[in-house]
Amino acid sequence: MTVSKFFIPAVNSLGQGALDVTIDDINNLGFKRALVVTDKPLVELGLVAKLTDKLVANDITAVVFDGTQPNPTTANVAAGLALLQKHRCDFVISFGGGSPHDCAKGIALVATNGGDIRDYEGVDKSTKPQLPLVAINTTAGTASEMTRFCIITDEARHIKMAIVDKNTTPILSVNDPELMLAKPAALTAATGMDALTHAVEALVSTAATPITDACAEKAISLIGKHLRDAVADGTDISAREQMAYAQFLAGMAFNNASLGYVHAMAHQLGGFYDLPHGVCNAVLLPHVQAFNAPLAAEKLKLVAKLLGEEVDALAADDAAEIAIAAIRRLAADVNIPKNLSELDVDAEDIPMLATNALNDACGLTNPRQATHQEICQIFSNAL
Repeated sequence: MTVSKFFIPAVNSLGQGALDVTIDDINNLGFKRALVVTDKPLVELGLVAKLTDKLVANDITAVVFDGTQPNPTTANVAAGLALLQKHRCDFVISFGGGSPHDCAKGIALVATNGGDIRDYEGVDKSTKPQLPLVAINTTAGTASEMTRFCIITDEARHIKMAIVDKNTTPILSVNDPELMLAKPAALTAATGMDALTHAVEALVSTAATPITDACAEKAISLIGKHLRDAVADGTDISAREQMAYAQFLAGMAFNNASLGYVHAMAHQLGGFYDLPHGVCNAVLLPHVQAFNAPLAAEKLKLVAKLLGEEVDALAADDAAEIAIAAIRRLAADVNIPKNLSELDVDAEDIPMLATNALNDACGLTNPRQATHQEICQIFSNAL
């Protein structure tokens, strides 16, 4: 008998005005000294001040760590942890997209478990709950604000470590579309395609369940309907809100069904070349699904239908090809780079990237297991 578990934060606030509700929630929890983990662009935009002003007005001290890099590193985690310990913070707030959320998870996990963040690479390596984490999202893509996934770059090895641990789940996640307005089109596109990748990989995963399928299917449908509008007009609050729901649903799906080779491979590109995670996912997604199609054609036929394609009368294999074409078209419509060559990926690095990808925990639930040569071929196809 197989028993599935479903992980999600205890409380999740979504919709316009969610930030204000969250301040009340924090007050009710009794926390008094926050380490706010964010990045410099959000400080420069004034969004961090919007949060800290609200905290201070409610007698909550806010210590800001804005040293998170786009691909957060072990050094970022160590620096944030030192600041937390210096100011004796009793909880952590992550404020931003996937990078601040992952960095904050690393800080909060080591704060209670000790050691170094490298000690927790893999699945459920910690023994204690992390310091309480409130994750406030400002992009619609990674879903890191509500997952048990934490991705940290190990600079020494030039790889992204996949830390999948129930103890990295935030106690409270927040998705307020007002915080997502006017973000750059390229960021909106990359994070939106990241969300699509989460949903598709969860749908075809060997660990999928009826619950994760329902979440993934709705996410794919919403992304197909609203991502183009969110990219075209950064002030479209309706599109932003629907994308916030979509990425959250995709997070619910992959947080419990896990992912596949798209993420296993994208992590290596991000860790080695310091490339944007969502862009790497978007470029790799059609190539990996073409590899998966012999074993996942029925699921990919459903993807095609959810993206608005007329495939009911088609055989699954033919519909899978249409699904892959629809993914490519959506990526092109939101100006995602066409291939890895545009990202300056070097063919000579592919064997090493493939070796590391096969060691990534995300690949374990890919529907079709690959050899080293096959992973190399997928990378080559994406060049």
